[in-house]
Amino acid sequence: MSHLLTPADCCLHIIDPQERLMAQIHEASRVCATLCQLTACAKILELPVIANTQYKKGLGVYVTELEELVQGIPRPDKVEFNALANAETLALVKALPKSVNTLILAGVETHICIYQTALAALEMGLTPWVVADGVSSRSLRNHELGLARLAAAGAVVGPAEMIIYQLLGRAGTPEFKAMLPHIV
Repeated sequence: MSHLLTPADCCLHIIDPQERLMAQIHEASRVCATLCQLTACAKILELPVIANTQYKKGLGVYVTELEELVQGIPRPDKVEFNALANAETLALVKALPKSVNTLILAGVETHICIYQTALAALEMGLTPWVVADGVSSRSLRNHELGLARLAAAGAVVGPAEMIIYQLLGRAGTPEFKAMLPHIV
């Protein structure tokens, strides 16, 4: 992708940060903090947000710190590892405004659901922007290999602050001031 992100271009897609799964994730607290930061940014900038769960009956609800932030956000439960193979999720993506060409992907696991969803996004003509500090796996090795494969496949990989500051565009705006408590 050769252009800066704008709020009109993007949808935040949160994948599977559920209690039982996150208990096994490498650096889960970092991932949770980043997910909260991204969700706050999406709300402030009025980005569309889609949030999936993976087999909620077995893996539970979202982690406590994120659960309140995602109230009112569509949260299809899936059994597919590729979130876009889930009919309800795919319908939500297809219903996004035509200006949306980028899915900001965050959640778990890097080498499974994030990877497969990113590849599907590419196949749909969307740019997957994988939040490097907002994704992880049960093992550091699988996380690192997942990020490497994602970049090699054509996904954009970068940290949350890179995305947030691109979306904000400039300091001094009401949105920037509202976001300050989440980035300082």
